Amino acid sequence: MTGADRADVELRLPADSAYVSVLRTTTAGLAARLDFTLDDIEDLRMAVGEACALVLSRADHGSDLTCAFHLGTGRLTVSVAVESGTATPPDQDSFAWQVLTTLADDAAVSVADGRFEITLSMRSQLQDA
Repeated sequence: MTGADRADVELRLPADSAYVSVLRTTTAGLAARLDFTLDDIEDLRMAVGEACALVLSRADHGSDLTCAFHLGTGRLTVSVAVESGTATPPDQDSFAWQVLTTLADDAAVSVADGRFEITLSMRSQLQDA
């Protein structure tokens, strides 16, 4: 992994919904560090929760949930992923996907090499002011 591809913060947790709160809290802390507004922070927390729900439903038993955070000037990109032998992209008409894409500026899915990943990013409203 090159320095440009390396996450600024990366967490690896059991692929269990009980740990999603750790990722939501980490997201909030990092967004606050980037001077996101309180509304932006809450939107990011919810988007990460939705992304986790989508990937966890496809996780192989006993796999890990990994989360990579890339910090930019007024921008936070979050990738959540699990190992999954049977992953298919989410239904883009589903409620969870609609919520995720409404909250985040960008969202994308990757299914490759037994890995299911959702990446979302959001720019702080303060950057647009």
